[in-house]
Amino acid sequence: MIPAPEFPGGHTWFNVSEPLSLSDLRGKVVLLDFWTSGCINCQHIIPDLMRLEEEFADELVIIGVHSGKYDREQEDASVRQSILRFGLRHAVVNDPDFVIWSTYGVNAWPTLVLIDPAGNVVGGRSGEGIYPVFQPAVAALVEEFDARGEIDRSPIAIDLEAAAVTSAFLSYPAAVLADEAGDRLFIADSGHNRVLIAGLNGELRGVIGSGQEGLDDGTFEEATLLQPQGLVLSADGDTLYIADTRNHAIRAADLRTGLVTTIAGTGLRALTLPQDGAPAVETDLASPWGLLLHDGTLYIAMAGTHQIWTIDTEANTVSVFAGSGGEGIEDGPRYQATLAQPSGLTTDGSTLYWVDPESSSVRRLSIDGEGDVETLVGTGLFDFGDADGAGAAARLEHPQGIVYANGTLYVADTYNHKLRTVDPASREVVVVAGGTRAGFDDGPGVESLLSEPSGLSVANGILYIADRNNQVIRLMNLRTNAVSTLELSNLAVASRGVEGKTLKVSLPGQTVSPDTSTLRIRLAAPEHFYLNSLAPSELKLTSSNAPVLELGKDTIGWATDDPFVELLVSVSVNDGDAILTARGQVYYCRKGEEAICLIENVDIALPLTVKPGAASGQVVLDYALPDPTINN
Repeated sequence: MIPAPEFPGGHTWFNVSEPLSLSDLRGKVVLLDFWTSGCINCQHIIPDLMRLEEEFADELVIIGVHSGKYDREQEDASVRQSILRFGLRHAVVNDPDFVIWSTYGVNAWPTLVLIDPAGNVVGGRSGEGIYPVFQPAVAALVEEFDARGEIDRSPIAIDLEAAAVTSAFLSYPAAVLADEAGDRLFIADSGHNRVLIAGLNGELRGVIGSGQEGLDDGTFEEATLLQPQGLVLSADGDTLYIADTRNHAIRAADLRTGLVTTIAGTGLRALTLPQDGAPAVETDLASPWGLLLHDGTLYIAMAGTHQIWTIDTEANTVSVFAGSGGEGIEDGPRYQATLAQPSGLTTDGSTLYWVDPESSSVRRLSIDGEGDVETLVGTGLFDFGDADGAGAAARLEHPQGIVYANGTLYVADTYNHKLRTVDPASREVVVVAGGTRAGFDDGPGVESLLSEPSGLSVANGILYIADRNNQVIRLMNLRTNAVSTLELSNLAVASRGVEGKTLKVSLPGQTVSPDTSTLRIRLAAPEHFYLNSLAPSELKLTSSNAPVLELGKDTIGWATDDPFVELLVSVSVNDGDAILTARGQVYYCRKGEEAICLIENVDIALPLTVKPGAASGQVVLDYALPDPTINN
């Protein structure tokens, strides 16, 4: 038996209030997951991890060890955003200098290491497909140590990062599609498992998807998605194709009938490559990302197999278009070339361009498949950086979006928090927007700040940007490079399905006299924010002890653009103790250049004591909504 090395000090931990130690976890089975947030294989095993967590809730502790490949990934703020985006509910430790990685002898992402309840390393494995491997091993360890009375089933204190996060109206928007002819903007609201339909001015018109996780076809209200990414319209503008990434499927939303159908994928992650012309609905896919439609052929960036696939939309068959299936950056004939987690796709009509995040590169191939795959920018799987220049001299870091406009390629240089242009002829790379760090500032191109820009689209001389970690859509004027923020309106249309996390608040207790007859509720937006009259804010009021506190009404709502709202509710009180609870959704926005609309799901508890002789004759519930920019 090999004793598991203890975690060193000086590392940042997430989802726990204090660092964990293996000595304190004696009696638990421990599974270490060495991962990096941009790795598609690491993302693929998250469902397996969640399944193990649920099955062995009392006996197993999973600890994510984030040993980031990219410089930006290694930052605490970036790790935290990845935890929130992927919905991780187990402890995570940031290992930016690969100290823990080296201690355990890890050499690939993802790698899992299993530690028994006595603190010994008993096994490990790299790659995907972890549930069938680790489930019986964990079950055997639980049975063995339980027989000895050496299993500790006491709960581990989890303090989720998401618990205190305000929900933006958008949640990690992954892609945008600007339809100039139809004056429509489609937004892949990935964290809310839905696609929004708006005008190009940001006025919301509808929603595709219930907001619940799933793979259900049906009406726009009934259908379920799972973290959708790429979007593309049919030639007639009546069908929106959706890369339903975590469902490993392609969905079609009929914009006339309001119905969603699955046109490719089974819901399972592809473990083998398809035969040319295989029936699309019977073929497993692997994390489809970007989409492009050209002359009846739907091109799919199949990130999970490091390839580009196609769907013949007439025959509804699927084929591999480019990529051997190996991960790399080798150019050459399309079936021999290696790609690296292709993401965004675009075309000038004759050439297909795409970005490969894992090689920080921009690639191209004739859209008819003739000729060789060529690399415009990028040199290797571990070559990345932040530099303008021509061809091999330039450096990107995990780019995920690309669009062709006016003879130029615009690239979302995601981990550099920038937008860059690439000249397809000279291969010259130039930064046009974004500063030296992640942030949220409008203004002239290189003076603006972005945070992991992702999907891109162009209409009417405006570049629409899914500014993922800022939870907004940004606009860049292609003539001036000035960056602004799209202000969404008519939010009530899309208020369904954005419940997100609930912020639980316990206010200091109050003592009031028996002659109290009024409850005063005051909710205030943070500085530079205002309440939003265009969305239905509402609180439901309950009393834990009706004989002590009886409420005159159980629901209050408001519509105002003021910075605060003050509401009065009649009450009847008697001697004793009770807890007043106010639960519901509150909408508020920041006005100005960096506009953003937020939803706070609140659960506010106010302990109350009614006592003769108390000075106060009024119950006051006073709450200031959090400012999301403080932790940006």
